[in-house]
Amino acid sequence: MPNFDTLAKNMGQFIELSGQATTAYVKAREAKGQESGFSKDVSDAFKTFGQIAEYWLNDPARLLQAQTALSSQFMDLWASSLQRMTPSTAPTAPANEGPTTAKRVDDKRFTDPEWRENPFFDFIRKSYLLGTGWANDLVQGAESVDPATRDKARFYLRQISSAVSPSNFVGTNPELLRETLKQSGGNLVRGMAKLADDIKASHGDLKVRQTDASKFELGVNMALTPGKVVFRNDLIELLQYAPQTETVLKRPLLIVPPWINKFYVLDLNPEKSFIRWAVQQGLTVFVISWVNPDHRHADKDFASYMEDGIVAALGAVEASTGERQVSTVGYCVGGTLLAVTLAYMAARGDERIASATFLTTQVDFEHAGDLKIFADEAQIAALETQMQSKGFLDGSSMSQAFNMLRPEDLIWPYLVDSYVKGKDPLPFDLLAWNSDATRMPAANHSFYLRNCYLENKLARGLMEVGGQRLDLSRVTIPIYNLATREDHIAPARSVFEGCKAFGGPVRFVLAGSGHIAGVVNPPSRAKYGFWLGPTATGGYAEWLEAAQHQPGTWWLDWAAWQTAQAPETVPARAPGGGVLDLLGDAPGTYVRVKA
Repeated sequence: MPNFDTLAKNMGQFIELSGQATTAYVKAREAKGQESGFSKDVSDAFKTFGQIAEYWLNDPARLLQAQTALSSQFMDLWASSLQRMTPSTAPTAPANEGPTTAKRVDDKRFTDPEWRENPFFDFIRKSYLLGTGWANDLVQGAESVDPATRDKARFYLRQISSAVSPSNFVGTNPELLRETLKQSGGNLVRGMAKLADDIKASHGDLKVRQTDASKFELGVNMALTPGKVVFRNDLIELLQYAPQTETVLKRPLLIVPPWINKFYVLDLNPEKSFIRWAVQQGLTVFVISWVNPDHRHADKDFASYMEDGIVAALGAVEASTGERQVSTVGYCVGGTLLAVTLAYMAARGDERIASATFLTTQVDFEHAGDLKIFADEAQIAALETQMQSKGFLDGSSMSQAFNMLRPEDLIWPYLVDSYVKGKDPLPFDLLAWNSDATRMPAANHSFYLRNCYLENKLARGLMEVGGQRLDLSRVTIPIYNLATREDHIAPARSVFEGCKAFGGPVRFVLAGSGHIAGVVNPPSRAKYGFWLGPTATGGYAEWLEAAQHQPGTWWLDWAAWQTAQAPETVPARAPGGGVLDLLGDAPGTYVRVKA
């Protein structure tokens, strides 16, 4: 039982701090002259749900059937729950999971034993899962509604379902209720104080605490692979890593990371570092480190990122190593830019890139998943207006979009831990990297959204960059194309379909887990395995059915493939090759600029 005097005192503090948090939010918005976009989101959500509702209302019999199915399931649930709550001499076992709730028996939100052992909380949990499952079925079953609208409805429903989950509230979560009573509400006071502080620190735009980033520092306990900055312009720093073997493959490797976040996800720490591991395999590794842009970079478009990024890096790699031909790796949107560059170079007869690896990269955006929800004409136009005033998009905007793809995993658990349990977040390197956001230049981001997500021009052969019409079928070099099975950013099906756009041999590999963990899966851990299958010519489902699961990590398969492309070796090379000036130690200066 709580100390009721302490509980009363804490509830008073909680209410006072709630007012402070609200005031901080309103004042920050007023100071910036900025209104919340919440009302627009709500309006768009209601408009979207209205189209789903119209489908069902147009056929009363169909609607009655759906309502009857829900009522029947709730009656069964109520009957079984009432039986468990009725006093009896013999203990009553928890009722079996129904067909709807059974789909979510592994839901991390409901792991506490009382969610099943306590009849009250079991009823709450199952009621929630029944209701949200039924709503999802309504969206999925609206067959005459266009797929884009259904996708948007599923997205909005996921946000609502995650927000109203009983796991988020003290009165309906047994774990939170126990903890609140145990601490006499002290957790709520600490949580609300954290919320008020976080709103003030983020100037009205709440940035949820996911980790204690203060425990990490670049060059100290992150991004530790030894190397040098060997080239710099106003868009990139090029890092060349020091060799760790006596001989290296003759052909150097250039890694093109995404510019929407920072490259050191591939060099988090020595154990997880793909960069360090690649160096240890005898590769001369170069990595592009993109600038964190500001208003001075507003006009940097895709052509700029290609010319001043990849093409400029190719020149520096050749100067440092004396090798004209290189192997390349492109990660996420860095891979999309690499594909654009390959098509551009193919059109101009430039053969400096001899092979390409794409990591969770989309070139065909027809099946691009939930991120397409943010890329209709109205939203892109609104975003362009927003970017026009600053010349860039704040890094937090993209981070928020990514988090909203999986709100039950990436938003609400951290909200509950910080602001209801009152806990300080644990240090976690991957989340520290994730919170180290970057901005995006207005011209570049607008081009990317319109040409890729909205119009899918690259896959259709309609994209023009640098005065060249791009045709991926003219790219005939060997390609290693990696997708991850649970990717919400670059869905596996989307990556798979992109294989068909290229004109040369493509090795499609499917890794376990998601967009980051499936890529950063070192041999020392090798947690997820991967799948190898036939050539990616038919449908993704057919490929997956025929594919064979392989234990371990795709890194070893990729290393064998990479070596087979150009097995010749030479003595190890020092950064800069005695030709380029050494401009500082890795990880450089651009990566340290905060958004």
